[in-house]
Amino acid sequence: MSMFASVFLACTLLGSVVGFFAGLLGIGGGLIIVPVLVYLLPLLGISSEVALPMALATSLASIIFTSSSATRAHHKNGNIPWHIAKQLVFTVAIGGVLGAIIAGSLSLNALTNLFASAVFMLAIYMFLSIRVERSVALPNHAMLATIGLLSGIIASLMGIAGGAILVPILMYCSLTMRQAIGVATVCGIVVAFFGALGYIFIAPAQAILPQWSLGYIYLPALLGIVLTSSLCAPIGVKVAARLPVSHLKKGFAVFLMLVAIKMMF
Repeated sequence: MSMFASVFLACTLLGSVVGFFAGLLGIGGGLIIVPVLVYLLPLLGISSEVALPMALATSLASIIFTSSSATRAHHKNGNIPWHIAKQLVFTVAIGGVLGAIIAGSLSLNALTNLFASAVFMLAIYMFLSIRVERSVALPNHAMLATIGLLSGIIASLMGIAGGAILVPILMYCSLTMRQAIGVATVCGIVVAFFGALGYIFIAPAQAILPQWSLGYIYLPALLGIVLTSSLCAPIGVKVAARLPVSHLKKGFAVFLMLVAIKMMF
């Protein structure tokens, strides 16, 4: 079996898992996609030196598709305050590109530790199930721009849409949960698109990349993930109605912590 077929089949399974857990736990797929691809790609003959940046880039590229679908649904339901989203998207885009550039300038060890540390902190946040109460008025345009820039950089460095970062901040700034998720979903498309674009152009010419690569984006993996993730998300939503999701989310958070620790050590 060719490498293309092997990766494609493995990533259709990965996409199924990502979609299911996204629907079940309401999490972004990048937290699953990146660690799995980091371990999967070297097993399929891809150099471990490029596995992490390829995992980050491929994760961001897949988010373009999943977030686009979610944005249409949120817009239809009136969950997106566009006047706020428009203030964030420009600097989120800049942050997405900067995150990719920063990732390209870091050593593999530094990038791995940075990713693992960020995952560990997000997992702790998820485990504690911290509830954000509305507290302060929406900040001015300059502050919103800064929030967008930093969120874009972090999300691009982690290969995620950034909802785990933006949603708590926006809820703290007086948005409802639905509005915060709606704005974060729009920003997720932007950071994913410009972050993925950045990972295309930062791939060094001398890097040993596999066939079917677009910069650091690995197309067989992207195709497999996108095809099945959207199909399995509704299944996760249905199962969530029957299971104690809060306990499952804490269990998943512990799993992420163990993955992060293994990546660091």
